[in-house]
Amino acid sequence: MRSSGSSLMVADDGVRGGVPPEVLEFVSGRGGRSLIVKGGAGTGKTTFGLELLERVGKPNQSYYLSTRVGDEALYRQFPWLKATEMRARILDAGKLFLETVRGPGGMAASTELPESEQRKIAAAREVMRSFSEERGPPTRVDRTHLTALLRRNPMPEVENIYNRIEKNLPEKSLLVIDSLEGVTHKYGLEMEEFVMTLQKDLVEASNTNVVMILEKPEAGGIEYLVDGLLSFVREELDERRVRHLRLEKLRATAIGRPRYAVTLAGGRFEALGVSPHDHVPPSPQMWRPVADSERHYSTGISDFDQLLGGGYKRGSFNAFEIDVNVGIDDYYMLFLPTFLNFLTQSRGMIAILAAGESHDKLRDSITKSSPTHLFDTRVRIADYTASETEQTYIVPMARFGRDEAMRAMVTAEKAARGPEQKPILEYTAFDTLESLMGDQAAIRMYFHGVQRAKLVGNLGIGLLKPGLLMSSEILNMMDTYFRIINIDNAPCVYGIRPRTRIYAISVDAEAGAPHTRLTPIV
Repeated sequence: MRSSGSSLMVADDGVRGGVPPEVLEFVSGRGGRSLIVKGGAGTGKTTFGLELLERVGKPNQSYYLSTRVGDEALYRQFPWLKATEMRARILDAGKLFLETVRGPGGMAASTELPESEQRKIAAAREVMRSFSEERGPPTRVDRTHLTALLRRNPMPEVENIYNRIEKNLPEKSLLVIDSLEGVTHKYGLEMEEFVMTLQKDLVEASNTNVVMILEKPEAGGIEYLVDGLLSFVREELDERRVRHLRLEKLRATAIGRPRYAVTLAGGRFEALGVSPHDHVPPSPQMWRPVADSERHYSTGISDFDQLLGGGYKRGSFNAFEIDVNVGIDDYYMLFLPTFLNFLTQSRGMIAILAAGESHDKLRDSITKSSPTHLFDTRVRIADYTASETEQTYIVPMARFGRDEAMRAMVTAEKAARGPEQKPILEYTAFDTLESLMGDQAAIRMYFHGVQRAKLVGNLGIGLLKPGLLMSSEILNMMDTYFRIINIDNAPCVYGIRPRTRIYAISVDAEAGAPHTRLTPIV
Protein backbone atom coordinates (compact mmCIF):
# COMPACT_ATOMS: atom_id res chain seq x y z
CA MET A 1 0.00 0.00 0.00
CA ARG A 2 1.03 3.66 -0.30
CA SER A 3 1.75 5.67 2.78
CA SER A 4 1.06 9.36 3.16
CA GLY A 5 3.42 12.32 3.11
CA SER A 6 6.97 12.34 1.81
CA SER A 7 7.40 8.66 2.75
CA LEU A 8 5.16 7.69 -0.16
CA MET A 9 5.78 4.09 -1.26
CA VAL A 10 4.81 2.29 -4.42
CA ALA A 11 1.82 0.01 -4.40
CA ASP A 12 2.64 -3.39 -5.82
CA ASP A 13 -0.17 -3.31 -8.35
CA GLY A 14 1.20 -6.09 -10.52
CA VAL A 15 2.02 -3.69 -13.37
CA ARG A 16 5.66 -2.73 -13.07
CA GLY A 17 8.42 -1.75 -15.46
CA GLY A 18 11.12 -3.65 -13.61
CA VAL A 19 14.14 -4.77 -15.62
CA PRO A 20 15.44 -2.80 -18.65
CA PRO A 21 14.37 -4.33 -21.99
CA GLU A 22 17.99 -4.65 -23.12
CA VAL A 23 18.72 -6.95 -20.17
CA LEU A 24 15.59 -9.01 -20.83
CA GLU A 25 16.59 -9.42 -24.48
CA PHE A 26 20.13 -10.36 -23.49
CA VAL A 27 19.18 -13.18 -21.10
CA SER A 28 16.48 -14.41 -23.51
CA GLY A 29 18.98 -15.00 -26.30
CA ARG A 30 19.88 -18.39 -27.70
CA GLY A 31 22.07 -20.53 -25.45
CA GLY A 32 23.47 -19.55 -22.08
CA ARG A 33 24.62 -16.04 -21.18
CA SER A 34 26.89 -14.84 -18.38
CA LEU A 35 26.47 -11.49 -16.68
CA ILE A 36 28.54 -9.71 -14.03
CA VAL A 37 26.77 -7.12 -11.87
CA LYS A 38 29.12 -4.81 -9.98
CA GLY A 39 28.73 -1.82 -7.71
CA GLY A 40 29.45 -0.43 -4.27
CA ALA A 41 27.58 -1.33 -1.11
CA GLY A 42 23.93 -0.28 -1.05
CA THR A 43 23.63 0.43 -4.76
CA GLY A 44 20.89 -2.18 -5.41
CA LYS A 45 22.75 -5.22 -6.77
CA THR A 46 21.00 -7.79 -4.58
CA THR A 47 17.56 -6.30 -5.23
CA PHE A 48 18.27 -6.38 -8.97
CA GLY A 49 19.33 -10.03 -8.83
CA LEU A 50 16.13 -11.02 -7.05
CA GLU A 51 13.98 -8.99 -9.45
CA LEU A 52 15.68 -10.62 -12.42
CA LEU A 53 15.03 -14.01 -10.88
CA GLU A 54 11.31 -13.30 -10.66
CA ARG A 55 10.97 -11.57 -14.03
CA VAL A 56 13.02 -13.98 -16.13
CA GLY A 57 13.46 -17.23 -14.22
CA LYS A 58 10.92 -20.03 -14.37
CA PRO A 59 9.79 -22.01 -11.33
CA ASN A 60 12.10 -24.99 -10.66
CA GLN A 61 14.55 -23.65 -13.27
CA SER A 62 15.97 -20.62 -11.49
CA TYR A 63 18.11 -20.37 -8.37
CA TYR A 64 19.49 -17.62 -6.17
CA LEU A 65 22.63 -18.77 -4.32
CA SER A 66 23.20 -16.45 -1.37
CA THR A 67 26.61 -16.62 0.29
CA ARG A 68 26.36 -13.36 2.23
CA VAL A 69 23.13 -13.78 4.22
CA GLY A 70 20.85 -16.70 4.96
CA ASP A 71 17.45 -17.18 3.40
CA GLU A 72 15.56 -16.03 6.50
CA ALA A 73 17.49 -12.73 6.48
CA LEU A 74 16.53 -12.26 2.82
CA TYR A 75 12.86 -12.86 3.67
CA ARG A 76 13.01 -10.20 6.37
CA GLN A 77 14.53 -7.66 3.98
CA PHE A 78 12.38 -8.65 0.98
CA PRO A 79 9.01 -9.92 2.31
CA TRP A 80 7.70 -10.51 -1.25
CA LEU A 81 10.13 -13.46 -1.50
CA LYS A 82 8.00 -15.43 0.95
CA ALA A 83 5.67 -16.53 -1.82
CA THR A 84 5.98 -20.29 -2.19
CA GLU A 85 7.21 -20.07 -5.77
CA MET A 86 10.02 -17.66 -4.87
CA ARG A 87 11.05 -19.48 -1.68
CA ALA A 88 11.89 -22.53 -3.76
CA ARG A 89 14.42 -20.52 -5.74
CA ILE A 90 16.39 -19.10 -2.76
CA LEU A 91 19.34 -21.34 -1.93
CA ASP A 92 21.22 -20.65 1.30
CA ALA A 93 24.84 -21.64 0.73
CA GLY A 94 25.18 -22.90 4.29
CA LYS A 95 22.17 -25.21 3.97
CA LEU A 96 23.33 -26.43 0.56
CA PHE A 97 26.70 -27.32 2.09
CA LEU A 98 25.09 -29.53 4.72
CA GLU A 99 22.66 -31.04 2.22
CA THR A 100 25.46 -32.08 -0.13
CA VAL A 101 27.91 -33.31 2.52
CA ARG A 102 25.34 -35.44 4.31
CA GLY A 103 23.82 -36.77 1.12
CA PRO A 104 20.37 -38.35 0.97
CA GLY A 105 21.31 -41.03 3.50
CA GLY A 106 23.16 -38.82 5.92
CA MET A 107 26.61 -39.98 4.73
CA ALA A 108 29.25 -38.00 2.86
CA ALA A 109 28.47 -37.81 -0.86
CA SER A 110 31.21 -38.03 -3.46
CA THR A 111 31.13 -38.14 -7.21
CA GLU A 112 34.92 -38.28 -7.48
CA LEU A 113 36.12 -40.70 -10.18
CA PRO A 114 39.63 -42.08 -10.68
CA GLU A 115 41.88 -39.55 -12.38
CA SER A 116 42.33 -41.74 -15.46
CA GLU A 117 38.56 -41.92 -15.96
CA GLN A 118 38.22 -38.17 -15.50
CA ARG A 119 40.82 -37.56 -18.22
CA LYS A 120 38.90 -39.80 -20.63
CA ILE A 121 35.62 -38.01 -19.89
CA ALA A 122 37.24 -34.59 -20.27
CA ALA A 123 38.74 -35.55 -23.63
CA ALA A 124 35.41 -36.88 -24.86
CA ARG A 125 33.65 -33.68 -23.83
CA GLU A 126 36.14 -31.53 -25.71
CA VAL A 127 35.49 -33.54 -28.86
CA MET A 128 31.73 -33.36 -28.41
CA ARG A 129 31.88 -29.61 -27.84
CA SER A 130 33.22 -29.11 -31.35
CA PHE A 131 30.03 -30.67 -32.68
CA SER A 132 27.71 -28.64 -30.45
CA GLU A 133 25.55 -27.46 -33.32
CA GLU A 134 24.93 -31.03 -34.47
CA ARG A 135 24.39 -32.75 -31.15
CA GLY A 136 21.33 -30.69 -30.18
CA PRO A 137 20.56 -29.27 -26.74
CA PRO A 138 22.59 -30.62 -23.79
CA THR A 139 21.18 -33.32 -21.53
CA ARG A 140 24.09 -33.43 -19.05
CA VAL A 141 25.92 -30.62 -17.29
CA ASP A 142 29.55 -30.33 -18.31
CA ARG A 143 31.77 -30.64 -15.21
CA THR A 144 35.19 -30.50 -16.88
CA HIS A 145 36.41 -27.30 -15.25
CA LEU A 146 34.60 -27.89 -11.97
CA THR A 147 36.29 -31.28 -11.61
CA ALA A 148 39.69 -29.61 -11.87
CA LEU A 149 38.78 -27.22 -9.04
CA LEU A 150 37.39 -30.03 -6.88
CA ARG A 151 40.76 -31.75 -6.86
CA ARG A 152 42.04 -28.86 -4.74
CA ASN A 153 39.05 -28.29 -2.50
CA PRO A 154 35.51 -29.74 -2.24
CA MET A 155 32.74 -27.22 -2.97
CA PRO A 156 29.50 -28.93 -1.89
CA GLU A 157 27.11 -26.06 -2.61
CA VAL A 158 28.52 -25.56 -6.11
CA GLU A 159 28.20 -29.31 -6.83
CA ASN A 160 24.63 -29.13 -5.56
CA ILE A 161 23.86 -26.31 -8.01
CA TYR A 162 25.35 -28.29 -10.91
CA ASN A 163 23.11 -31.24 -10.00
CA ARG A 164 19.97 -29.08 -9.86
CA ILE A 165 20.72 -27.50 -13.24
CA GLU A 166 21.36 -30.92 -14.79
CA LYS A 167 17.91 -32.13 -13.72
CA ASN A 168 16.36 -29.29 -15.74
CA LEU A 169 18.17 -29.99 -19.00
CA PRO A 170 17.55 -29.54 -21.85
CA GLU A 171 15.53 -26.58 -20.48
CA LYS A 172 17.54 -23.44 -19.71
CA SER A 173 18.18 -22.57 -16.07
CA LEU A 174 18.97 -19.21 -14.48
CA LEU A 175 21.53 -19.04 -11.66
CA VAL A 176 22.18 -15.88 -9.64
CA ILE A 177 25.25 -16.00 -7.38
CA ASP A 178 25.39 -13.36 -4.65
CA SER A 179 28.23 -12.89 -4.25
CA LEU A 180 31.13 -14.02 -6.41
CA GLU A 181 33.63 -13.05 -3.72
CA GLY A 182 31.68 -15.09 -1.18
CA VAL A 183 32.42 -18.32 -3.07
CA THR A 184 36.00 -17.56 -4.12
CA HIS A 185 37.09 -16.35 -0.68
CA LYS A 186 35.54 -19.35 1.03
CA TYR A 187 37.47 -21.84 -1.10
CA GLY A 188 40.64 -19.88 -1.76
CA LEU A 189 40.00 -19.60 -5.49
CA GLU A 190 41.13 -16.96 -7.91
CA MET A 191 38.07 -15.09 -9.14
CA GLU A 192 39.18 -15.50 -12.75
CA GLU A 193 39.38 -19.29 -12.56
CA PHE A 194 35.96 -19.62 -10.92
CA VAL A 195 34.32 -17.33 -13.47
CA MET A 196 35.99 -19.32 -16.24
CA THR A 197 34.64 -22.53 -14.72
CA LEU A 198 31.06 -21.25 -14.71
CA GLN A 199 31.46 -19.80 -18.19
CA LYS A 200 32.77 -22.99 -19.77
CA ASP A 201 30.79 -25.62 -17.83
CA LEU A 202 27.39 -23.97 -17.37
CA VAL A 203 27.07 -21.07 -19.82
CA GLU A 204 28.74 -22.37 -22.96
CA ALA A 205 28.28 -26.13 -22.56
CA SER A 206 25.10 -26.48 -20.51
CA ASN A 207 22.69 -23.79 -21.78
CA THR A 208 22.59 -21.86 -18.47
CA ASN A 209 22.21 -18.16 -17.75
CA VAL A 210 24.58 -17.22 -14.91
CA VAL A 211 24.44 -13.86 -13.15
CA MET A 212 27.39 -13.13 -10.84
CA ILE A 213 27.14 -10.29 -8.34
CA LEU A 214 30.30 -8.54 -7.19
CA GLU A 215 30.54 -6.81 -3.83
CA LYS A 216 32.77 -4.04 -5.19
CA PRO A 217 32.50 -1.39 -7.92
CA GLU A 218 35.33 -2.80 -10.07
CA ALA A 219 35.49 -6.22 -11.74
CA GLY A 220 39.27 -6.51 -11.48
CA GLY A 221 39.95 -7.39 -15.11
CA ILE A 222 37.58 -10.35 -15.45
CA GLU A 223 35.10 -8.49 -17.68
CA TYR A 224 36.47 -10.15 -20.81
CA LEU A 225 35.44 -13.59 -19.55
CA VAL A 226 31.72 -12.91 -19.54
CA ASP A 227 29.05 -11.95 -22.06
CA GLY A 228 27.59 -8.99 -20.17
CA LEU A 229 28.58 -6.36 -17.62
CA LEU A 230 26.29 -4.08 -15.58
CA SER A 231 27.34 -1.54 -12.98
CA PHE A 232 25.42 0.24 -10.24
CA VAL A 233 26.40 3.65 -8.90
CA ARG A 234 24.89 5.94 -6.29
CA GLU A 235 25.12 9.73 -6.12
CA GLU A 236 23.65 12.72 -4.32
CA LEU A 237 21.51 15.18 -6.29
CA ASP A 238 20.59 18.33 -4.37
CA GLU A 239 21.11 16.33 -1.14
CA ARG A 240 18.85 13.55 -2.37
CA ARG A 241 19.94 10.00 -3.17
CA VAL A 242 19.80 8.71 -6.75
CA ARG A 243 20.88 5.30 -8.05
CA HIS A 244 21.89 4.56 -11.64
CA LEU A 245 22.27 1.34 -13.62
CA ARG A 246 24.82 1.40 -16.45
CA LEU A 247 24.69 -1.17 -19.26
CA GLU A 248 28.39 -1.47 -20.06
CA LYS A 249 28.37 -4.62 -22.19
CA LEU A 250 25.64 -6.94 -23.47
CA ARG A 251 27.03 -9.18 -26.17
CA ALA A 252 24.88 -9.53 -29.31
CA THR A 253 22.32 -7.09 -27.88
CA ALA A 254 21.62 -3.55 -29.07
CA ILE A 255 21.79 -1.10 -26.15
CA GLY A 256 19.15 1.56 -26.74
CA ARG A 257 19.69 3.31 -23.41
CA PRO A 258 23.10 2.87 -21.75
CA ARG A 259 21.95 4.24 -18.38
CA TYR A 260 18.79 4.04 -16.24
CA ALA A 261 17.78 5.72 -13.02
CA VAL A 262 16.47 3.07 -10.64
CA THR A 263 14.48 2.87 -7.45
CA LEU A 264 14.32 0.23 -4.72
CA ALA A 265 11.00 1.41 -3.29
CA GLY A 266 9.14 -1.26 -1.35
CA GLY A 267 12.13 -3.61 -1.57
CA ARG A 268 11.62 -4.01 -5.32
CA PHE A 269 13.92 -3.07 -8.18
CA GLU A 270 12.52 -0.83 -10.89
CA ALA A 271 14.33 0.84 -13.76
CA LEU A 272 12.57 4.15 -14.41
CA GLY A 273 11.21 5.06 -17.81
CA VAL A 274 10.58 1.40 -18.71
CA SER A 275 7.18 0.30 -19.99
CA PRO A 276 5.92 -2.87 -18.30
CA HIS A 277 6.86 -5.97 -20.27
CA ASP A 278 4.11 -7.22 -22.57
CA HIS A 279 1.64 -4.66 -21.21
CA VAL A 280 -0.47 -2.55 -23.54
CA PRO A 281 -1.80 0.56 -21.75
CA PRO A 282 -5.50 1.26 -22.18
CA SER A 283 -6.65 4.01 -24.52
CA PRO A 284 -7.54 7.38 -22.95
CA GLN A 285 -11.03 7.38 -21.44
CA MET A 286 -13.30 10.10 -20.12
CA TRP A 287 -11.89 11.57 -16.94
CA ARG A 288 -13.66 10.74 -13.71
CA PRO A 289 -13.19 13.70 -11.37
CA VAL A 290 -11.47 13.16 -8.04
CA ALA A 291 -13.42 14.79 -5.23
CA ASP A 292 -11.82 17.79 -3.53
CA SER A 293 -11.59 18.18 0.22
CA GLU A 294 -12.85 21.19 2.11
CA ARG A 295 -9.39 22.80 2.16
CA HIS A 296 -7.71 21.36 -0.93
CA TYR A 297 -8.11 20.96 -4.67
CA SER A 298 -7.13 17.49 -5.83
CA THR A 299 -4.20 17.37 -8.22
CA GLY A 300 -5.93 14.49 -10.03
CA ILE A 301 -2.95 12.28 -9.05
CA SER A 302 -3.47 10.23 -5.91
CA ASP A 303 0.27 10.01 -5.24
CA PHE A 304 0.66 13.77 -5.52
CA ASP A 305 -2.39 14.41 -3.33
CA GLN A 306 -0.82 12.28 -0.60
CA LEU A 307 2.49 14.06 -0.98
CA LEU A 308 0.78 17.45 -0.53
CA GLY A 309 -1.37 16.33 2.37
CA GLY A 310 -4.61 16.34 0.36
CA GLY A 311 -3.77 18.33 -2.78
CA TYR A 312 -3.18 22.00 -3.58
CA LYS A 313 -4.50 24.34 -0.89
CA ARG A 314 -7.44 26.42 -2.02
CA GLY A 315 -6.27 29.91 -2.92
CA SER A 316 -2.66 28.74 -3.24
CA PHE A 317 -0.07 29.49 -5.92
CA ASN A 318 2.35 26.74 -6.80
CA ALA A 319 5.62 27.10 -8.72
CA PHE A 320 7.25 24.48 -10.94
CA GLU A 321 10.79 25.18 -12.10
CA ILE A 322 11.42 23.23 -15.31
CA ASP A 323 14.93 22.06 -16.17
CA VAL A 324 16.20 22.78 -19.68
CA ASN A 325 16.08 19.12 -20.77
CA VAL A 326 12.48 18.53 -19.64
CA GLY A 327 9.97 18.40 -22.48
CA ILE A 328 6.39 19.64 -22.63
CA ASP A 329 5.00 16.10 -22.65
CA ASP A 330 7.04 15.39 -19.51
CA TYR A 331 5.60 18.17 -17.36
CA TYR A 332 2.13 17.83 -18.89
CA MET A 333 1.97 14.42 -17.20
CA LEU A 334 1.94 16.34 -13.92
CA PHE A 335 -0.38 19.18 -15.01
CA LEU A 336 -3.02 17.55 -17.25
CA PRO A 337 -4.71 15.57 -14.44
CA THR A 338 -5.15 18.82 -12.52
CA PHE A 339 -6.53 20.64 -15.57
CA LEU A 340 -8.96 17.79 -16.23
CA ASN A 341 -10.05 17.56 -12.62
CA PHE A 342 -10.93 21.27 -12.62
CA LEU A 343 -12.80 21.23 -15.91
CA THR A 344 -14.83 18.07 -15.24
CA GLN A 345 -16.16 19.72 -12.08
CA SER A 346 -17.42 22.69 -14.15
CA ARG A 347 -14.60 24.98 -13.10
CA GLY A 348 -12.72 27.00 -15.69
CA MET A 349 -9.14 27.81 -16.52
CA ILE A 350 -7.18 30.80 -17.80
CA ALA A 351 -3.79 30.09 -19.34
CA ILE A 352 -0.74 31.99 -20.53
CA LEU A 353 1.27 29.34 -22.37
CA ALA A 354 5.04 28.97 -22.47
CA ALA A 355 7.18 29.32 -25.56
CA GLY A 356 6.92 25.99 -27.36
CA GLU A 357 3.45 25.18 -26.02
CA SER A 358 0.46 25.60 -28.31
CA HIS A 359 -3.22 26.05 -27.69
CA ASP A 360 -3.97 23.30 -30.21
CA LYS A 361 -1.82 20.79 -28.32
CA LEU A 362 -3.37 21.76 -24.98
CA ARG A 363 -6.90 21.47 -26.38
CA ASP A 364 -6.16 18.14 -28.01
CA SER A 365 -4.62 16.75 -24.80
CA ILE A 366 -7.56 17.81 -22.65
CA THR A 367 -10.42 16.91 -25.03
CA LYS A 368 -9.17 13.33 -25.37
CA SER A 369 -10.53 12.74 -21.87
CA SER A 370 -13.24 15.39 -21.42
CA PRO A 371 -16.13 16.83 -23.46
CA THR A 372 -15.01 19.30 -26.12
CA HIS A 373 -17.62 21.88 -25.11
CA LEU A 374 -16.10 22.11 -21.62
CA PHE A 375 -12.80 23.27 -23.07
CA ASP A 376 -14.36 25.63 -25.59
CA THR A 377 -16.63 27.30 -23.06
CA ARG A 378 -14.58 27.24 -19.82
CA VAL A 379 -10.96 27.60 -21.00
CA ARG A 380 -9.48 30.92 -22.09
CA ILE A 381 -5.92 31.18 -23.44
CA ALA A 382 -4.31 34.62 -23.64
CA ASP A 383 -2.36 34.68 -26.90
CA TYR A 384 -0.07 37.72 -27.01
CA THR A 385 0.99 37.01 -30.61
CA ALA A 386 -2.54 36.84 -32.08
CA SER A 387 -4.47 39.90 -33.23
CA GLU A 388 -7.57 37.97 -34.30
CA THR A 389 -8.97 34.46 -34.02
CA GLU A 390 -11.95 32.32 -34.89
CA GLN A 391 -11.62 30.22 -31.72
CA THR A 392 -13.74 31.26 -28.77
CA TYR A 393 -11.20 29.97 -26.26
CA ILE A 394 -8.37 32.21 -27.55
CA VAL A 395 -8.06 35.80 -26.35
CA PRO A 396 -6.08 37.67 -29.10
CA MET A 397 -4.10 40.07 -26.90
CA ALA A 398 -1.89 41.52 -29.68
CA ARG A 399 -4.68 43.81 -30.95
CA PHE A 400 -5.39 45.40 -27.59
CA GLY A 401 -3.88 48.39 -25.85
CA ARG A 402 -3.30 48.27 -22.11
CA ASP A 403 -6.82 49.24 -21.02
CA GLU A 404 -8.48 47.05 -23.65
CA ALA A 405 -6.26 44.15 -22.62
CA MET A 406 -7.39 44.51 -19.00
CA ARG A 407 -11.05 44.49 -20.06
CA ALA A 408 -10.46 41.48 -22.32
CA MET A 409 -8.97 39.51 -19.43
CA VAL A 410 -11.87 40.43 -17.15
CA THR A 411 -14.28 39.14 -19.81
CA ALA A 412 -12.20 35.96 -20.22
CA GLU A 413 -12.19 35.34 -16.47
CA LYS A 414 -15.95 35.78 -16.30
CA ALA A 415 -16.41 33.17 -19.03
CA ALA A 416 -14.06 30.76 -17.27
CA ARG A 417 -15.93 31.14 -13.98
CA GLY A 418 -19.24 30.36 -15.68
CA PRO A 419 -22.70 31.31 -14.43
CA GLU A 420 -21.95 29.83 -10.99
CA GLN A 421 -18.85 32.07 -10.70
CA LYS A 422 -16.73 29.19 -9.41
CA PRO A 423 -13.01 29.53 -8.64
CA ILE A 424 -10.71 29.00 -11.61
CA LEU A 425 -7.28 27.59 -12.32
CA GLU A 426 -4.67 30.11 -13.44
CA TYR A 427 -1.84 28.53 -15.43
CA THR A 428 0.97 31.03 -16.08
CA ALA A 429 4.23 30.58 -17.97
CA PHE A 430 6.52 33.32 -16.69
CA ASP A 431 8.90 33.22 -19.64
CA THR A 432 6.06 34.62 -21.77
CA LEU A 433 5.23 37.37 -19.28
CA GLU A 434 8.86 38.42 -18.86
CA SER A 435 9.55 38.53 -22.60
CA LEU A 436 6.45 40.70 -23.21
CA MET A 437 6.57 43.08 -20.25
CA GLY A 438 10.02 42.87 -18.75
CA ASP A 439 10.68 41.34 -15.38
CA GLN A 440 9.65 44.25 -13.11
CA ALA A 441 6.34 44.99 -14.83
CA ALA A 442 5.50 41.29 -14.94
CA ILE A 443 6.28 40.91 -11.24
CA ARG A 444 4.03 43.84 -10.29
CA MET A 445 1.16 42.53 -12.42
CA TYR A 446 1.43 39.04 -11.02
CA PHE A 447 1.65 40.28 -7.43
CA HIS A 448 -1.70 42.05 -7.74
CA GLY A 449 -3.18 38.99 -9.49
CA VAL A 450 -2.07 36.72 -6.64
CA GLN A 451 -3.62 38.97 -4.00
CA ARG A 452 -6.93 39.11 -5.87
CA ALA A 453 -7.03 35.40 -6.67
CA LYS A 454 -6.37 34.33 -3.08
CA LEU A 455 -9.47 36.21 -1.96
CA VAL A 456 -11.73 34.18 -4.27
CA GLY A 457 -9.95 30.85 -3.79
CA ASN A 458 -8.41 30.36 -7.23
CA LEU A 459 -5.65 27.83 -7.85
CA GLY A 460 -2.42 29.10 -9.39
CA ILE A 461 0.18 27.00 -11.21
CA GLY A 462 3.26 28.87 -12.35
CA LEU A 463 5.89 27.62 -14.80
CA LEU A 464 9.47 28.87 -14.43
CA LYS A 465 12.20 28.15 -16.96
CA PRO A 466 15.97 28.59 -16.59
CA GLY A 467 17.43 32.08 -16.89
CA LEU A 468 14.37 34.15 -15.90
CA LEU A 469 15.18 37.40 -14.08
CA MET A 470 11.90 37.32 -12.18
CA SER A 471 12.32 33.82 -10.71
CA SER A 472 13.45 34.79 -7.19
CA GLU A 473 10.66 37.38 -6.77
CA ILE A 474 8.01 35.01 -8.08
CA LEU A 475 9.19 32.19 -5.81
CA ASN A 476 8.73 34.45 -2.78
CA MET A 477 5.01 34.71 -3.63
CA MET A 478 4.49 30.98 -4.03
CA ASP A 479 3.03 28.60 -1.44
CA THR A 480 4.90 25.60 -2.86
CA TYR A 481 8.00 25.26 -5.00
CA PHE A 482 8.83 22.15 -7.02
CA ARG A 483 11.54 21.31 -9.52
CA ILE A 484 10.97 19.07 -12.54
CA ILE A 485 14.20 17.53 -13.84
CA ASN A 486 15.33 14.75 -16.15
CA ILE A 487 17.34 11.84 -14.74
CA ASP A 488 18.55 9.30 -17.31
CA ASN A 489 15.63 10.12 -19.66
CA ALA A 490 13.08 9.82 -16.86
CA PRO A 491 11.17 13.00 -15.87
CA CYS A 492 11.24 13.51 -12.11
CA VAL A 493 9.89 16.00 -9.57
CA TYR A 494 10.90 16.96 -6.07
CA GLY A 495 9.82 19.59 -3.61
CA ILE A 496 11.92 22.46 -2.32
CA ARG A 497 8.96 23.85 -0.36
CA PRO A 498 7.83 21.49 1.09
CA ARG A 499 11.02 19.45 1.02
CA THR A 500 10.48 15.98 -0.46
CA ARG A 501 12.50 13.16 -1.94
CA ILE A 502 12.68 12.74 -5.73
CA TYR A 503 9.79 11.06 -7.54
CA ALA A 504 9.76 9.73 -11.08
CA ILE A 505 6.80 10.90 -13.19
CA SER A 506 5.22 8.33 -15.48
CA VAL A 507 1.93 7.36 -17.05
CA ASP A 508 0.01 5.02 -14.78
CA ALA A 509 0.48 1.73 -16.64
CA GLU A 510 -2.70 0.20 -15.21
CA ALA A 511 -5.10 3.12 -15.78
CA GLY A 512 -3.39 4.55 -18.88
CA ALA A 513 -2.94 8.18 -19.92
CA PRO A 514 -3.71 10.80 -18.73
CA HIS A 515 -3.49 9.13 -15.31
CA THR A 516 -0.09 9.66 -13.73
CA ARG A 517 1.99 7.75 -11.24
CA LEU A 518 4.74 9.10 -8.95
CA THR A 519 7.43 6.60 -7.98
CA PRO A 520 9.74 7.47 -5.08
CA ILE A 521 13.44 7.16 -5.88
CA VAL A 522 14.99 5.42 -2.87
